[in-house]
Amino acid sequence: MKSRDTLIRLKRFHVDEKRRRVTQIEAMIAEFQRMAGELDREIEGEERRAGISDTAHFAYPTYAKAARQRRDNLLNSAAELAGQLEEARAQLNEAFEELKKVEILEDREKAAERAEMALRDQMETDRIAARMRYAAGRL
Repeated sequence: MKSRDTLIRLKRFHVDEKRRRVTQIEAMIAEFQRMAGELDREIEGEERRAGISDTAHFAYPTYAKAARQRRDNLLNSAAELAGQLEEARAQLNEAFEELKKVEILEDREKAAERAEMALRDQMETDRIAARMRYAAGRL
């Protein structure tokens, strides 16, 4: 029984760990997308100030070029993290399924123990009742 409790705690820990990993990756993706959005606004502002939005133009602002590169890097990183997120979610689902299997087994074991106890109690009650009937018949 104790080993099963330990196993359940371990499986719950694994589920919590996988859930934290999914949350962490989701937060990183959201942060990268937020930063990319800020860079988009900065790029637009820089292009308006310079009056040039053609990236091939010789006088295109250097800051806008650098910001575009940073934005593209952030978006690429977010896309890579999306693949990791999918894998992390699959691992979370797998860990959750393993936990459920162990919990179901534990529930079945406890139900069997309760049924056995109820049967023992019923047998004891029947034995007491039989003694009482026997004693009442002797009077």
